[in-house]
Formats: sequence, structure tokens, C-alpha cells
Amino acid sequence: MVEGVLHPGIPFAVHTTAGTPVSIGGRVAAGFRLDDLPGQVVLDLAAFDAWYEEDEPVLGHPRDPFKRIDVRRTSRPVRIEVDGEVLAETVRARLLFETGIHTRFYVPREDVHGELVASARRSYCPYKGEASYFSLGRHTDIAWSYEQPLADGPLVDGLVAFWDERVEVVLDGVRHGAPTGAVADVMREELGV
Repeated sequence: MVEGVLHPGIPFAVHTTAGTPVSIGGRVAAGFRLDDLPGQVVLDLAAFDAWYEEDEPVLGHPRDPFKRIDVRRTSRPVRIEVDGEVLAETVRARLLFETGIHTRFYVPREDVHGELVASARRSYCPYKGEASYFSLGRHTDIAWSYEQPLADGPLVDGLVAFWDERVEVVLDGVRHGAPTGAVADVMREELGV
């Protein structure tokens, strides 16, 4: 076993980092007191039934008050491609700008070339809501949509976004390269690309 490992995928009861598992509210090993950080406890979020901010349930993770999302309509032509195959083409896109993440391009379903097939994959964003994923032709889970975004979420309900990490976006005739940076690296790792 490697010494000094503290990883969210390893239950607190078996961590090798110097510290002590802590029971919280009758939940065994729901926290871990690190020897290197006196007075601090790391919580195992999965050990709890639910998290709340006042009386509102927290889904996904708490919202960051310094993060924002803005959506802008554009009539500039947007084309989504994979290896020269056009997946979508529109002049009715919405650009979603989210703090710390590159611009995402949302297009109307009618402007997607081919049939979007729903998959079992789901994810949750505390700013937008639950995302449903879709495959298109041979491209598995290449797109997602917020069918019922949060009431105070951005105006992208029913629109479709594609993984910029797996497609090429052409905006107003200019090809946008794949996203770069730490967030893009994490997304690529999650997608296996």
C-alpha cells in the first residue's frame, strides 16, 4: 500500500494518510481528522443522506457566489463537426459563458443532423440542473441537454450542447481548437479522449 494516500475514491476507514477516522452523527468514518491539519476534518459527503443550504437541498455541490453563468443568443453560423462529419449547423445558437469553463455552444434540436438517442447517463450542475445525455450515430454520449433547467438557471432548456473536447466547433467560419487548461484536461480524462 502506498503511504500518504488521501483520495476521495477510497473510504475514510482505509486511508493511509496519517489521521483518524471520525464518526459523525452515528455515521461511522464519515469524517477524517488529518494529523497534518490540526482542528480540521475532511467529510465523506457520500456518508450523509442530504446537504442543505438553509431549507434548500444542495444537489451536486454548493453554488459558488463568485461564479456566474451568462447566456447570449447569436445569429452567427455555428457548425459542429467530427472528422469532417457535420453533426449540427445553426444560426440560432446560444453561447453559454461559465466562470472558469470555456464557452459552450447550445443549438436547437431541429438543427442537429440525425437522430439524438437518449442514454442512461445523467449529471447534475447546481447552476443549470440535471443534464440528459445523447448519442448521435456512432458517437456515444456526445451531447447533452437540460430538459428542465433550474428555475433561476440559464436559458438553455431543450437546446443541445456537444462536448467541445470531442468535436470541432466552427463559429462564423473560424475553427475553434479543442479547449485547453486544467478544466479541459479533467473533462478529457473523464471522457477518455
